[in-house]
Amino acid sequence: MTTTPVRTADVYPTRGPEEVLIGRKDPVVWSDPGTPGPLWGHELESFEQQGFLPVEQLITPEEVDVYRGELDRLVSDPAMRGDERSSVEPASREVRSVFEVHRVSEVFARLAADPRVVGTARQILGSDVYVHQSRINVKPGFGARGFYWHSDFETWHAEDGLPRMRTVSVSIALTPNHPTNGGLMIMPGSHRIFLGCAGATPEDNYKRSLQMQDAGTPSNEALSKFADACGIRLFTGRAGSATWFDCNAMHGSGDNITPYPRSNVFFVFNSVDNVAEEPFAAPLRRPEFIAARDFTPVR
Repeated sequence: MTTTPVRTADVYPTRGPEEVLIGRKDPVVWSDPGTPGPLWGHELESFEQQGFLPVEQLITPEEVDVYRGELDRLVSDPAMRGDERSSVEPASREVRSVFEVHRVSEVFARLAADPRVVGTARQILGSDVYVHQSRINVKPGFGARGFYWHSDFETWHAEDGLPRMRTVSVSIALTPNHPTNGGLMIMPGSHRIFLGCAGATPEDNYKRSLQMQDAGTPSNEALSKFADACGIRLFTGRAGSATWFDCNAMHGSGDNITPYPRSNVFFVFNSVDNVAEEPFAAPLRRPEFIAARDFTPVR
């Protein structure tokens, strides 16, 4: 189902002449209390308060082997390396990410539709959902670069046209997340304040941002205030663990200079009641393999 929605009011302005702080205008958990789903009530409460929920084991060790094998197959495929959906490390030229992986791979498509995964997204967002973005991330050892601090929603709103905060992400670990190999960091509670960033969006900004974030990057002053108020949580865990996090959570990850790779599969689910419009602060839409324009619900 592909549609062209009407433009709605911009309640989260960003990419203007200066940074702005705006209180969140949307719920964090959209479903009614007691709505059936994979999460318990106390888990939904924790997600609402913190903006994230770690899961010790979302998929089994046997399933990890299957998905890790599929990841290895994709990143070693010469055709995939030359595909526009692949992003490579600037220095090593190794594959960093493969986007739209739920369309590239039937194996990952089944994972996106797994009730443990899509069922949780529906429970948090209170509606049917579609995949706004999917990718595998490969963070090999000895120098893979991290991702600087950012709110995903700031980019998805500015460059993809998502009007409201009704989107949730899950990162599923396919290798162990050690404290030392560039793990995910989130500022707890940061999802309650939207930081509108300063500066205009260049054309084709996505080509640069896939390797190094520039437009949509918070200032050091703003990040210091967020960190002082919220603290920073580093996520570790074995392969098969996962982290759900809200679209507006301030997060990032460090470089991986250890010998130990950190790889994961990443799904972004958006409510079918929050479909993408025209970008709110960018001259062009990002390509569909990064920001879906097919709003067909996951079944």
